[in-house]
This record gives sequence, C-alpha cells and structure tokens, in this order.
Amino acid sequence: MSSTEPEQPQGGEPGGYAPSVAERLAFYQRAGGIITPIITAVIAFFMGGLVVLATGHNPFKTYRAIFDGTGLNWFFHFGHHHITLPFTHTRVFFWWDTNANANASYNLSQTLLLTTTLILTGLAVAFAFRCGLFNIGGQGQYITGAIVAVWVGSSWAGMAKGLHVFLAILLACLAGAAIAAVAGFLKAAVGAHEVITTIMLNWIAYWVGSYALGRGGPLQNKVDISVPVSSDVVKSGKLPTFWGNPELQALHVGFFIALGALVVFWLMLNRTTLGYQVRAVGFNPEAARYGGINVARNYVYAMAISGVFAGLGGAMDILGWQYRLGVLDIQVSNIGFIGIAVALLGRNTAVGVGLAALLFGALVNGTSTRGLDPSVFPPTLAGNLTLMIQALVLLFVGADVLVLAIWSSRKKIGLGRRAASPPSPEGAAT
Repeated sequence: MSSTEPEQPQGGEPGGYAPSVAERLAFYQRAGGIITPIITAVIAFFMGGLVVLATGHNPFKTYRAIFDGTGLNWFFHFGHHHITLPFTHTRVFFWWDTNANANASYNLSQTLLLTTTLILTGLAVAFAFRCGLFNIGGQGQYITGAIVAVWVGSSWAGMAKGLHVFLAILLACLAGAAIAAVAGFLKAAVGAHEVITTIMLNWIAYWVGSYALGRGGPLQNKVDISVPVSSDVVKSGKLPTFWGNPELQALHVGFFIALGALVVFWLMLNRTTLGYQVRAVGFNPEAARYGGINVARNYVYAMAISGVFAGLGGAMDILGWQYRLGVLDIQVSNIGFIGIAVALLGRNTAVGVGLAALLFGALVNGTSTRGLDPSVFPPTLAGNLTLMIQALVLLFVGADVLVLAIWSSRKKIGLGRRAASPPSPEGAAT
C-alpha cells in the first residue's frame, strides 16, 4: 500500500521548517526592520567608542556622561514628594525629585525639543521615501516654514492667541508644501531627479532667507538695524509651554503635535486611498500605472505632504522656543539633514522615526557644550563624534540590503554550477 503523505521539506530549503539566512533577513525586512536599526546603532556607537578610545579617553565614561547630558537619567530618579489636590484632599505622588534632578529635567526638556523637530523632518523624508522619492530638501522646506512662521508670528499683534498660532502654523505648512511640490512637479512633468531639484531648492530657501533677514531685508527687525535678525514673535503667536521656564527654552505643546504627526503619518499611509497609492507607486511605479494609479499626481502629492511635515517643524521651533530667526540661524542649521538619518534608521515607519528622532535628539543634546561634562570628554570633540555616528548610521543602514544581495548572488552562482555539471545517476553500481 503506497503512502500518500507528502514528502517533508528539508530544513535548509526555501519553505522548510528551518528558514535560510536570506529568508530570515527577508523576514526581518518585512517585519519592519527591527533588528537592522538596532544592529546599525550598536555598530555606529561601537566604532564611535573606538575613536573615543583612540583619543585617550574612556568610552564607557564618555557615553555615560553623554547619557547624563541628554537628561534621560531623569527617568531613573524617583522622588517621594507629594501634593494634596484642593477640595479633594487627594495626595498625588510625583516621581520627579526637583531638588536632586534639576539639571536632568532641564536637559531632558532640551532633548525633547530637538526630538520634536527631528520627528517632523524625519517624517518629511520618510513619506517621500514611501513613494519611491528621496527628499533631500527637508532642510529647505524647514527653513521656508520657519521664515513664514516668524513673519506671521511677529505680525498682527492684536489677533487672538489661538487664531494667531493656528494661522502661523497653517501658512508655514503650506509654504513647506509649496516648495516641496515644485520638486514633485518637475519629477512628474519632465522626469527631473528629485535629489537634484531638492538640493537646488535648499539653496533657494537658504539665500532667500538670508536676504529677507539680512540687513535692510523685509523681515529684519526695525529696532536694531545692525543685527541681521527678525523681530520677536509676539505673545499671541507663541505656542503654550507646559514644562520649564519659557525664558529658558521650555518644552512646548509642539511636542504633542509631533507625536500626533506620527499618528497621522501612519493613518495616512495605512488607512487611506492616497496612502495605498503612494505605497504602490513606491513599490513599483510601472505596475501602479498599469493598475490605473496616476503616478505623476502621486509624486506631487507625496512631495507636498513631505513639505508639510518639514514646514511644520520650522513653525514648531520658531513659535515654540526660538521666537526669532536670524541669518546665522539659517546658515548653521542642519536639522533637516539629520532628518534623513532619522528616516533611514527608522525604516520610514512611524514608530521607527519616533525612536530614531529621540536617539539623535539625545545624541545632539548630550554632546553639546551645555549637556556634556568637559572634565570627562571635550564637548568640541563630542560634536564631531555626533557627526561621525550620524555618518556611520547612514553608512550601515543599508547593510541588510547588501547582505541579501550577496546571499542571493551566492545562491544563483551555486545553482548555476549545479546546472552546468552533469547529474550523476542515482543508484549506479560502484
């Protein structure tokens, strides 16, 4: 009686019970790339530690000092203070000891300020990536949003606070969308590569801002014409703060706006028709076009939405804590370029971008002259360490794709060799 049970697949073959290395890596990619970003960050920090060691400093103490400078040690200080709520006589306990943890709380607020902006500039890169576009123009879109926000925020002092803030944010987002949509339109109309056009638009935003805020420019303050800086944002145009002293860059409600942007990003990509079309174009534009999707229109939409995120980031900085914008601010700013590393490390996902933004925000703040103890490691060198770690992340973030390509080519070579060699007869007598 013949057996009808199917032959069990071998463990090492595709589809077997023991997946191959390539199959496991492919699974990690489809699962959202959780493993790869972690390994990437570990390798980058490890190599950064080797550089610290080469300078004659202890990398463990250095990273500990950087961690303390980020303010994240705030979460490890638990106080036992309490207050009694009025009328209810309810005792509420705090886990923040203000006496022992004042520096940590301030450093943490500064880290979260950077994280807020990096979330938005990271989303500006990530959304375009999901449509198959490489948006290098986040910096220009951020600058454009900041310029419009400082113009609106420093004008119309008699306007109601809520309306003034809303109008400044709205116009900053529209300005960021407009300059980004130019790159999307050129891509759709004449096939101009978005990397080239967004880089060019970055310089346009740079020089337009330098002119507008420079001496004699239309946005320069009228109080001291020798200083190339804008007028201050009026009180009705400032975002409310909820943690810290507003005179010392307190944490503002834009932090929650950035978290909301992460949710909007996820919902837009995964729960809307536009998001489905954007992802389809990103996977394969020709197949999407064959399926009836207007590829050119989605290029413009994706870039415009990316510009909204970056322009919102510029508005958050101006209306939330900076309150003014100068020529020097435009010339030294690189927050939009860090957003590229945030999006790549976060694998263009909402959760990934949020965590990567926190990592880079903590790294930038922890290595600053304000956050890092100079007796442990010189902050001037630590700033270069930050840039090096960012570069290493960009270098290693594609390692999974490289490994998959090498493994696939190895399998193809092996199959070709087996096909070239004549098969040996089974059961032949020796």
